[in-house]
Amino acid sequence: MTSTENASRPGGPQDFGANSWLVDEMYGQYVSDPESVSESWREFFSDYRGAGTQVANGTTASATDAPNPPASPSAHSSVAPSEPAAASAPPSSPAASSTAPTATPSGSAATTAQTAAPAATVAPVVEIGEPIRGAGVAIAANMERSLGVPTATSFRNVPAKLLEVNRKVINGYRSRSGQGKVSFTHLIGYAIVRAIVDAVPGMNNTYAEGADGKPRLVRNDHVNMGLAVDVAKADGSRTLVVPVLRDADTLDFAGFLAAYEDLIRKVKSNKLAVADFQGATITLTNPGTIGTVQSVPRLMPGQGVIVGVGSIDYPAEFQGADEVALGSFGISKVVTVTSTYDHRIIQGAESGMFLKRVHELMLGDHGFYEDVFQSLGVPYEAVKWRPDVNPVNREEAMLHKQMQVATLIRVHRVRGHLIADLDPLRWRQPELPAELDPATYGLTIWDLDREFLTGGVGGIDRMTLGELLGVLRDAYCRTIGVEYMHIQNTEEQRWIQAKLEGVPFELSKDDKYRILERLNSAEAFEKFLATKYVGTKRFGLEGAESAIPILDAVLSMAADHGIEGTVLGMAHRGRLNVLANVMGKSYDQIFKEFEGHVDPSSVQGSGDVKYHLGASGKYESPSGKSVKIELAANPSHLETVDPIVMGMVRAQQDQIEPPNSFPVLSLLIHGDAAFAGQGIVAECLAMSDISGYRVGGTVHLIINNQIGFTTSPQYARSSLYCSDVAKTVQAPIFHVNGDDPEACVRVARLAFEYRQQFHKDVVIDMVCYRRHGHNEGDDPSYTQPLMYKAIAERRSVRKLYVEQLVKRGDITLDEAEGALNDFQSKLQVALDQTRAHAPEQVKAARPPAPRGVLPHVVTGVERPTLDAIFGQLTSYPDGFTVHPKLGRQFATRAKQYAETGMVDWATAEAFAFGSLLIEGHPVRLAGEDCRRGTFSHRHAALVDYENEQLFIPLQHLPGKEAEFWVYDSLLSEYAALGYEYGYAHTNRDALVLWEAQFGDFVNGAQIIIDQYLVAAEDKWGQENGLVLLLPHGFEGQGPEHSSARIERFLTLCAEDNIQVANPTTAANYFHLLRRQVRREVRKPLVVFAPKSPLRMKETMSNIDEFTRGSFEEVLDDPWVTDPASVRRVVFCSGKVAWDAFAERAKRQAPAAIVRVEQLYPFPQQQMFQLLERYPNARDIVWLQEEPENMGPWHFVEHRSWRVKQQGYELRHVARVESGSPATGSKAIHDQELADLMDETFRDL
Repeated sequence: MTSTENASRPGGPQDFGANSWLVDEMYGQYVSDPESVSESWREFFSDYRGAGTQVANGTTASATDAPNPPASPSAHSSVAPSEPAAASAPPSSPAASSTAPTATPSGSAATTAQTAAPAATVAPVVEIGEPIRGAGVAIAANMERSLGVPTATSFRNVPAKLLEVNRKVINGYRSRSGQGKVSFTHLIGYAIVRAIVDAVPGMNNTYAEGADGKPRLVRNDHVNMGLAVDVAKADGSRTLVVPVLRDADTLDFAGFLAAYEDLIRKVKSNKLAVADFQGATITLTNPGTIGTVQSVPRLMPGQGVIVGVGSIDYPAEFQGADEVALGSFGISKVVTVTSTYDHRIIQGAESGMFLKRVHELMLGDHGFYEDVFQSLGVPYEAVKWRPDVNPVNREEAMLHKQMQVATLIRVHRVRGHLIADLDPLRWRQPELPAELDPATYGLTIWDLDREFLTGGVGGIDRMTLGELLGVLRDAYCRTIGVEYMHIQNTEEQRWIQAKLEGVPFELSKDDKYRILERLNSAEAFEKFLATKYVGTKRFGLEGAESAIPILDAVLSMAADHGIEGTVLGMAHRGRLNVLANVMGKSYDQIFKEFEGHVDPSSVQGSGDVKYHLGASGKYESPSGKSVKIELAANPSHLETVDPIVMGMVRAQQDQIEPPNSFPVLSLLIHGDAAFAGQGIVAECLAMSDISGYRVGGTVHLIINNQIGFTTSPQYARSSLYCSDVAKTVQAPIFHVNGDDPEACVRVARLAFEYRQQFHKDVVIDMVCYRRHGHNEGDDPSYTQPLMYKAIAERRSVRKLYVEQLVKRGDITLDEAEGALNDFQSKLQVALDQTRAHAPEQVKAARPPAPRGVLPHVVTGVERPTLDAIFGQLTSYPDGFTVHPKLGRQFATRAKQYAETGMVDWATAEAFAFGSLLIEGHPVRLAGEDCRRGTFSHRHAALVDYENEQLFIPLQHLPGKEAEFWVYDSLLSEYAALGYEYGYAHTNRDALVLWEAQFGDFVNGAQIIIDQYLVAAEDKWGQENGLVLLLPHGFEGQGPEHSSARIERFLTLCAEDNIQVANPTTAANYFHLLRRQVRREVRKPLVVFAPKSPLRMKETMSNIDEFTRGSFEEVLDDPWVTDPASVRRVVFCSGKVAWDAFAERAKRQAPAAIVRVEQLYPFPQQQMFQLLERYPNARDIVWLQEEPENMGPWHFVEHRSWRVKQQGYELRHVARVESGSPATGSKAIHDQELADLMDETFRDL
C-alpha cells in the first residue's frame, strides 16, 4: 500500500472540471483557425497544451470529463454516462445481449453457437409496429451480420479495491489542479490495450476471407478500440454509436485518456465523422451503468474480440452486509470482465491469458499504475496490492494496528513534506520513504475502510484509515509541505495542526480575482521589460511570480491587523517587480532608469543600479486599510540586508508604545542558494529571539528557484532543503509549490498568523524556477540543460491559474477574457508611459569639494546635570547587592570625583549618555560584553551579587526624556554591526553605538563597512549616525588583539563619507559622543578606543572640561611652556602619544607632541595653526605604533604636501613592514617600542 491515495475525508466529494471541455474546445477552434478567437485568447493559447499534447516531463496533458451540454435539436442530443455504477462508463450497446448467459467459473469459457440464418428465411410480413429507420436499420443489420461470427466468451471476476483506491488518488490530484476526473472505464480500457500489446497480441487479430473465399488471419498493426456509447435521442429513444480510438497501442495513459475524451466530446457535439466509425479491431462496452454484472455482447465481423465490463459492486451474496464488516474480512468489490472472441482465430486459452493479464494489471502488476501515475504527472507513488492481514486474535491485532496508526499519524506530521508536490517542474521521479508507507506498519488497502482512533486529528476522534490518510495528506502532502515537529513547544505544534488538519482552504471569488490580478501585474511587468529592453539586466521574477500574491497576502493581513509598518529586505531577483507591484513605484520612474535618464541633482560617481534601490509607500488591503511599507536599499552582497532590516524594524518598535508589542513587521525575501550558503542568515536567526535584537518574528520568503547562478542544489548545500538552517531556532517552515498561487496565499496567511501568535520567525519556502539565466543575457543551458528544457515547455503560473479558474468554473469565459485583456492593457499603458518620457540629455555634475572639518558645536553640559548623573551611577535599589570588588572601585571613583573633580573614561562616557537622555535623545549601546566592557571598565549594567538580578542605573536616571538600552550581543560582528546600522538609519535622533570586543574583530563585518557604512550616502543618499567603538592599541597582546586596522578605514574615506577619531582624553571622548547627536549632520563615526589607557590617570579629565567647549580635532601639547624652545614637533594619534610623553619626559627632549584626535575629515588647517606656535621647529615627525604598511601614515603623507611646501622636513616613525599587525611576544613588543622612541627623539 502507498502513501498517496486521496481517501475522501468528511465533507463530501469535490466537483471535477466542470468547464474543462470548453477551454479545450476553444483551443481546438484556435488550432483550426487562430483568427476564430480573439487576440487575447490567441496570446493565451500561444503556448497552451490541450488534450494529448506532450509536456515537459514526458507525460501528456489530460483531457477531462464534463457534464452534458444543454440539449440540442440534434438526434444525438444526450449521451448516457460512460461509467459503471461506482462512477460512469459506456453502457452495454444494443449490440450486446440483454440477458447474460449462465455464468461460468472465473477463467472458464462458454461457447455460443452462432450460425448465419438460412438465406431462404424471410421475416414474416406484418402490419403491426412501426418501421425502423435511420441508425436503427444499420444496427439491426449489424446484429444480423454478427450471427455469422462463431464466438466464445471467457469470464473473470477481478477485485476492484486497488482500482478504486488508485483512481481516488489520481482524481484527488487532478481535482486540486483543476483537471477532469479519470473514470474506471478509462483505466480498464487502458489495461485491456496493455494486456493485448504486452501479453496476448493475438487478441487483436481479425478474421477475413480472401478473394478466393478462403479464410485468412489478419494481424493488425495497431489496436483500434471501438467504444460503445449509448446516445439518448430528443424523443427519449436511444441509439448506439461506436467511435474508434485509433492506434491505442502507441499511447501512454495520458494520451489514451485524451483520445478517449476527444471521441466523447465529438459524440456530445454530434461532430463524429465517417472515419471515426471505421477500423475497429476490438470493442469495449460497459453495461455496468445500469447494474449489469456481466454480459456477452455481440461481436461484429472484422473484429477479434469485444470486452464487456460489468458493474463494480460487492458480490450479490454480500450486498446486504455492513460494509465495515465486509472490510474487516477483506472482502472487496469486484468487477466482471468478459472476453467474447472470434473462435475461428482466437482460442479459449488465449482469451483466458488475456483476462488473466487484465486481472494482473488491475492489481497493479507489471508497473501498471506506476505508468499511469507517471503519464499523468501525478507526483506520488501508486498504491500497491497486498493481501489482508487478519489473524485469529483480532482484538490483539487491532490494538497493534491502532498503535501503528498513531505512529503513522506522527510520521506524517514529521515527514509528510517529503512526498508533497512541491516542484513545479516535476522532472524528478517521486519516491515514497518507507516510513510514510502504511505497509511499513502492517497496514494494507483492506484497512482503509476500518475505523481507528485518531487522537483528535482534524477535530474528529474516530475515522477510517482512508479518511485519516486523506486528512493527513491534504494537510502535509499536497502542494504544501510543513516542517514543524522540530519545535519543542507543544502549543505551537497544536496550533499548526489545528490550522492544517481537516481544515479546507476556501478562497472567495474576490480573493481569486485578486490573486489573478497580482499575477497579471507581475507577468505584465516582466514581459514588457523583456520585449522593450532586450538583453538588459533586470533579474526578472519569471517563474516565481507567485511571490507577488504572497507579499500581497502578508501585507494585506498586516494592514487588516493594525500593523503600523512593514520593512522589506530582498536581493536583486524580482526586486524591480516588487518595486513596481508592491511598493507602488511608478512604471514611468522605473523605465526612466532603463532609458538612461540622469537625475539632474546627481554627481559623477554617485548612485547605484536600479535593482538595488529602496523605496517607501503605503500598501492597501482589499478592505481599504493600509500599512506603511519600506524596502531597504541593498548591495549585490546577498543577505547583507537581513540585519539592516531587523535593526530598522526594532528602531521603529522602540518608538511605539507599549513596548514589546511588535507593531512593525520584518519581511525578508531570500534566494535559496543564499539562504543556505550565507552565514549571516544563521547569525540573524540566532539573534531573532535575543532581547536586544528581538523584533517579534520575521516572515522569511525564500524564492527557491532551485539554482544559484549556475550551481545546482546538490553542489550548493549539504541539507535536503535550503531552509534547514531555520530549524536551529525552531521556526516552522512552510514549503509550497510556486505554481499553486492559492496554496502560496494560504501559507502566507498562516505565516503571518503564526508570527502574530507567537512572535517568532517563520519561513515560507516557495519552490519555483528561474525562466532565464542568472541575468537576462546569460544562457543557463550550459550547466542545466535538462532543467531548462523542462522550463522552456512550462507555461507561466498566470496562464496555468487562468486555465484552472476557468476549468473549475470559478470564473466565466468572459471574465477570463477580461483578465487577459487587462494583461494586454497593462503592457500598453506601460509602453505609452515610456514613450511619453524620453530620456533627457543631462550630464552628471562633478562632485563638490569635500567640506572637511565642520564648525564646532557646543557640547558642554552644566555641572549640576553631571553631578546628578554621577549620583545615579552610584545609586542602587533597596536590597541590591553590588559585587564587593566593584563596590570598592565605585567608592574610590566617587571620592576622586568629589575631592579632585577628575573624571575617568567610563564616567565620561556615562556623562555623555546621561546628558543626551535628559535632552531627549535615546541611547543604544550593543556589542560583545559591552555591558561590563571587555576591559571591565564600563559596568553600565550591574548584576546583584546575591541573586543575579540586573540593574541598569541610567535606565532610572531622574529627568531623562528618552530610553537607554545596553545589550550584550551574540558572538557576531557581521550581523550585529548590520543590525545597529539599520537601527541608526531609522532613528536619527538616537545615539547608536556598536562596540567590538577588540577592534581586530571588526573585519568580520567588513561587508557592512564597505557596502553600507562608507558607501550608502553616495549610492543611495542615506545618512547614518552609527558609532563604532573599536578598541585599538599595541600592547604586546599579539596580532589579533592589537589593531582595528586604521589604514583600512582611512582608505575608505572620501567625500566626507565618515568620521574617524582616535581620542586620548576622557573629556574629548565625551564631547565627541555628544557632537554625534547634537550636530545636524549624520555621518558614521569610527572611534579607535583605548584599552590600557582606560585606567591611566593621564587620560582623565577635570570636570570643568565637560561643562564647556566642544570636541577638539587636534590637541596641542599641554606641557610645553616655552614654544620657542621646541625643535621638533611630533604628530601622533592614540595610545602611542602617552608612550611619547613618557619618553620625552625621561629624555627632557625639546619636542612638542601634538595629538591628532580626528583623522578624517583630516584637520589640516588646525595642524598648521599649531605649527605656527612653534617657530623654531622645522623638523616634523609622524609617529605611529603600527607597521609602516599600516596605520595612518600613508593617509597623512598624502595630505601633508603643504608641510613640505613650506620648508618643513617631514618624516615618519613606524614599526617595520609586516604581514601581520603585531608580535605575540611581550619582549619583542617592548623592544620595538623602544626602537620607536629612539627613532622619534634621536638627535635631540
